Amino acid sequence: MFNLWWGILFVLVNFVFFLLCYRLFGKKGMYAWVGVATVIANIQVSKTISMPPGIVMTLGNTMYVTLYMASDLLNEKYGRVEARTAVWFGFFTLITTTVIMQMALAFTPQESDIAQSSLETIFGMMPRLALGSLVAYFVSQFLDVRLYSWIRKYYGSSRQLWIRTNGSTMVSSFVDTLIFCTIAFAGIYDLKVWTEILLTTYIIKFLLTAAGTPVLYIARTFTFAEDKPTMPIPETSDTKATTA
Repeated sequence: MFNLWWGILFVLVNFVFFLLCYRLFGKKGMYAWVGVATVIANIQVSKTISMPPGIVMTLGNTMYVTLYMASDLLNEKYGRVEARTAVWFGFFTLITTTVIMQMALAFTPQESDIAQSSLETIFGMMPRLALGSLVAYFVSQFLDVRLYSWIRKYYGSSRQLWIRTNGSTMVSSFVDTLIFCTIAFAGIYDLKVWTEILLTTYIIKFLLTAAGTPVLYIARTFTFAEDKPTMPIPETSDTKATTA
C-alpha cells in the first residue's frame, strides 16, 4: 500500500510544481515546464513499479500528462500557435537530450568511474524505445493541440474547459500509448501481455487527466501583464509627419 499513498502524494507534488511554474513565470514557465517534463518523463519511464491490486506500470505517466496540460493551457489562454510552438520546443528538447546523452555514453570511462553503468541504465535505451517515445510524442502532442482547437469551436464557454481538455487529452494520450507500445513492445510480448500494457498505461493516463482538470481551472485564473492586449499608440500630427 505504500506505493499507492506515495503515488497520490507524488501526483499532488507534480501538480503543485506545475501551478507554481506557471504562477511564478507565466507563459515562459510553461515553455520551461514542457522542456523539463519531456526529459524527466522519459527518464522515469525506465522504472517499473507495482500498484494495488498488483498492477505493474512504469513511472513517467504523471509528468507526461502535465505535458498535455501545459499545451492545453497555452492553447486556452494564448492560442493554437503558442501551443504548437511549445510542442516543437519539447520535441527539440527530447531529440537534443537523446543525441547528446548517447554521444556522452560513447566516451570510454576512466577506470575508477562510477557513473557509466548507471547512465547506461537510464539513457542507454534500445533504439526502439527512443524511436517509440519520439514518434509518440510528436504525433500525440500535435494531435492534442488540433483536437483542443476543434473542440473549442463547439464548447468554447469558460465553464466547459473540462470538455476541451479531457476530450483532447484522452484521445491524444490513447494515440500516444498505442504508438509507443506498438513501436517499443510489438513482437517482444505476446498479444495478451501487450494488450495489458496498453490498457493499463492508458487507464492510468485517463485517471490522471481527470485529476488534473481542477489544476487547469486554477491555472486559468492566473493573470499576467503579457495576457493583456497591447493598446495601439494613438496617431498624432507628429507621427503623421514622420511617416509622411
